[in-house]
Amino acid sequence: MSFIRNFVLLFVLVLTSCQDLVDDINENPNEPTNVRPELLLKGMELANITIQVSHVQRISGMWSGQYIGSEQLYQSLYEYNINAAETNDTWEAIYVGVLKQGSLIKEGLPGDRLFQGITKIIEAHAVGTAAAIFGDIPYFQAANDEQFPDPEFDGQRQVYDALQDLLDEAIIDLQNAAPGRELDEDIFFQGNAEQWTEVAYTLKARYHLHTKQYDLAYAAAQNGVSSGANSMKYVPLGVVGEGDSNLLNTFISNRGDFMTSSGSFLEGMLDVTSGASRNNTKTYEEARANYYYIEGGRATGEQGVAAQTAPMPLVLYEENLLILAETAARTVSFDEGLVHLNAIRNFLNSGAAFPLIEDSDSLLYEAYEAADFEPGGLENTGNIDPTRALLREIIEERYVTGYGQFIPFNDARRLRRSDQDIAVPIPLNTPEATQQPERFLIAQDEINANSNADDPGIFAVTPVNQ
Repeated sequence: MSFIRNFVLLFVLVLTSCQDLVDDINENPNEPTNVRPELLLKGMELANITIQVSHVQRISGMWSGQYIGSEQLYQSLYEYNINAAETNDTWEAIYVGVLKQGSLIKEGLPGDRLFQGITKIIEAHAVGTAAAIFGDIPYFQAANDEQFPDPEFDGQRQVYDALQDLLDEAIIDLQNAAPGRELDEDIFFQGNAEQWTEVAYTLKARYHLHTKQYDLAYAAAQNGVSSGANSMKYVPLGVVGEGDSNLLNTFISNRGDFMTSSGSFLEGMLDVTSGASRNNTKTYEEARANYYYIEGGRATGEQGVAAQTAPMPLVLYEENLLILAETAARTVSFDEGLVHLNAIRNFLNSGAAFPLIEDSDSLLYEAYEAADFEPGGLENTGNIDPTRALLREIIEERYVTGYGQFIPFNDARRLRRSDQDIAVPIPLNTPEATQQPERFLIAQDEINANSNADDPGIFAVTPVNQ
């Protein structure tokens, strides 16, 4: 990966606008080996945030019916017109911000099981997202410019397998870490090994879901994120103007009306007055619709997911519950799948999943019964098999709950060929299009610098989604 030069932490500051978190981390960013390796953890975590909830994620949201690109660049991206330069920053965050920094931490702190475990989990998170959205990627030879200036592209399935092993290593590291230790360098859990272990198991479940190993996903999720308090989110402080803000808020501040949720397919699903609404006598989505709404005109007007201090989701309790629900319905029983679906409905009904924007907002997520999925039932007016009806509702809930993450984009591609009857029917964004995007373009910087880089285009299906 010859475009990766000496490590430069400055790009993290620019991409995340979280300057206060990395003050004094690196007085000489061109000489990372002179920095104590533990001080690189914040930069690694911030780089991972930009991978998960920044520019490329917003594009995936537009391609998944969750946002609308309304002006200039974002209108073009919304209509599937993208060039490889759009992924340059994300690629750099993966290979410099995460892999390069992570390698320095692992090399510099070989006996520190807590740092080792956390670093491996962040690496697995970033690289797993890269494999999901790009397909084949450099991994085994990556971030080692001197030895491998032109790293080979590894198969998507091989990368997923390697990440399962890496997460297993991380779990063992954390189980053997000294108890009770706190890390100021860790912006998510302050070094809490139990919380990081739960995140590792949910990531294992996520990647088994991607590869359709549903029994393994169910087993991993049993040990995954166990409460809303243990969800992995970044909560910006919002105390230094635009320097520490929710990234959607920063985007709106800089790009005004480029993107909105108004008129999106998802908005129609949540709108209680829409003909496409998912609301029924047991589900009322007014509060969530208002929380998800993005005006897109001015950052100071945003009150929900794009408010200045709104949490940015990375690995959530809700996702773990929904993995349990889907994989239980597929591999255990209808009844077990329903139990887990009702667990997330109970969590949503408690009001703990998202705040109310207006005091008058209403929400309702009453528990479903088996009869609701029988032919002619509340969730089966089309008279399909009850287990398929249950899975359809679970996938729809994943689509709604996964807002602001890659979950809707990943699910759409996972289910498009094998489970079309239960997939969310995301519409095409333009009448000229005949198919949905299947992946993102390899970064232009990588194409320019690596003779092994060969991009098949956004409509080429990745191996795990064949």
